[in-house]
Amino acid sequence: MRRTATVPPRGRRRRSLLGLAAWLCGLFFFVPVAWMVLTSFHRETDTAANPPDLGAPLTLHGYREFFGAGGGASPWPPLINSLTASVVATLLVLTLAVPAAYALAVKPVRRWSDVLFFFLSTKMLPVVAGLLPLYLVAQKAGMLDNIWLLIILYASMNLPIAVWMMRSFLAEIPVEILEAAAIDGAGLPTTLLRIVAPVALPGIAATALISFIFSWNELLFARVLTGVVAGTAPVFLTGFVTSQGLFLAKVCAAATVISLPVLAAGFAAQDKLVQGLSLGAVK
Repeated sequence: MRRTATVPPRGRRRRSLLGLAAWLCGLFFFVPVAWMVLTSFHRETDTAANPPDLGAPLTLHGYREFFGAGGGASPWPPLINSLTASVVATLLVLTLAVPAAYALAVKPVRRWSDVLFFFLSTKMLPVVAGLLPLYLVAQKAGMLDNIWLLIILYASMNLPIAVWMMRSFLAEIPVEILEAAAIDGAGLPTTLLRIVAPVALPGIAATALISFIFSWNELLFARVLTGVVAGTAPVFLTGFVTSQGLFLAKVCAAATVISLPVLAAGFAAQDKLVQGLSLGAVK
């Protein structure tokens, strides 16, 4: 008769504590988001109540104000600017990161660890320290308030992390597959598109999603280097903090709408994201 393994009481207690800690961590991050969404459906007078009134009547007034029903600025140009800059920068990052990571992971590059450290060292400089030189260069080049300036900056900002991530993913590809492709006469473009890309698709999806999130949420560059034409959604969101005060319901409605593209992208690629981020974690 087959005997089943029993978990000692101490092990069960430890699992219960770990599960409770995981739930508490999840609630710690979920409650503020839920509170923001709930507040976005309240009136300004209800959001200013102290203590907060959870049973206040729900309304779409904040969303109507966000979309310009009250005569305010339209949010569509900033949303389109953010989408354009994030998508184009992500595509540019993948175009550059995948060949670079392939060379570091597969090809015999000397001192590849030093190359990776050089890539990562570019992230050690605080962004605000390079803001003034970037502003002066953009001013001399006539690139201020230009969406292409943000695309270049976002791509260069996310490229080091993308190379690091893709290198770890591509290192998991069996070398025998690449050798077989080389024997069949496949060149580098064919190998990358038809061999590497399908196998490393989870890693590419995870890298693309993280690059998209970082680009979408970036505020400092967009705030200083853009104006009316190329302003992004985070910059538009800061415009709700005026000298008249903070309109909390409208701010929460705007933050909810601006968060939806990132949430939708994460939900659509969540299986690839989990698979990509866990690739190589278990041998």
